Amino acid sequence: MDFSNLLIKWYLKNKRDLPWRNTTDSYCIWLSEIILQQTRVAQGLPYYLRFIETFPTVFDLARASENDVLVLWQGLGYYSRARNMHKTAQYVANELNGVFPKTYSELKKLKGVGDYTAAAIASFCHEEEVPVVDGNVYRVLSRYFGVKEDISNTATKKVFVEIAKELIPKGKSHLFNQAIMEFGALQCVPKKADCMNCVFNNSCFAYANNCIESLPIKTKKAKVKNRFFNYLVVFDEFENVLVNKRTEKDIWKNLYEFPLIEIELADDYEKLVQSIQEKFSFGYKISNLKPFHHHQIVHKLSHQNLHIKFWKASISGNFENGLSIKNLSKLPFPVVIFNFIEKELLKIKKK
Repeated sequence: MDFSNLLIKWYLKNKRDLPWRNTTDSYCIWLSEIILQQTRVAQGLPYYLRFIETFPTVFDLARASENDVLVLWQGLGYYSRARNMHKTAQYVANELNGVFPKTYSELKKLKGVGDYTAAAIASFCHEEEVPVVDGNVYRVLSRYFGVKEDISNTATKKVFVEIAKELIPKGKSHLFNQAIMEFGALQCVPKKADCMNCVFNNSCFAYANNCIESLPIKTKKAKVKNRFFNYLVVFDEFENVLVNKRTEKDIWKNLYEFPLIEIELADDYEKLVQSIQEKFSFGYKISNLKPFHHHQIVHKLSHQNLHIKFWKASISGNFENGLSIKNLSKLPFPVVIFNFIEKELLKIKKK
């Protein structure tokens, strides 16, 4: 089909030189696809390079501790990806002798590997003719063919999968899949697409009908929840602090944080003080409670806005399980706490 041939021709001329495109090693492809879920290439590339350097094979990744994996992942967000990636590496190394499954259906059985990732590995490494369908692909196909199905509906995915499947040229699934993803990332972008210099501007439905901005159609919007976090950075006489590991089924599972008090209202100071007295006496009398900053940090996640405030306090004596500020760097923290440690606590230490 002209669409597929023109798309591949565009790709071969305009594609970015990315390290995972120079290999058919399933481990490298799998690693890159897990990192690039919910992540742009510019942000994900340094992480990919660090992971490959630190864990050159699936056996190296499998042998690592979860803490080491999470520290390396720090800042990428969606940390369940890292936890699932680590578990899958252990499964592949220990149960499959380090050999990844070769087919789409078998790859989907791996933890953290969904339709898109399985299709990418199967087509890039083994030329299985299965289409990749993600946000970029929705956008390209809906605009070019004028598909007005609502992509927020689960059933719509089947429509796009069938369209893409028909477009894959025989024996060129790896080229087609990479081409359509790259086209969506570089050319057919969500806002202000450069249609005047597009190879499809004489055949694209959206361009011809002046509806580029309205496609693809997505009606459902996720509700955003506001949460108010207060972190207690309590110093003992040796300037050690306490941190906890998050183990609940919530954001940031298995990452570390300072003792946390979550309240319903941003400025409920009385509630905060009461909660400190009830929950965080630490067996010591806390004194000199004051905020590091009077403003809150707003940290936005996909479905939550976290309003975060860091509080400084002190105790007489020393914590039995306290950590020095220097040793905090060995633990994985959410990026908002990591940045606070870097900018505030290390600055205090240097004085």
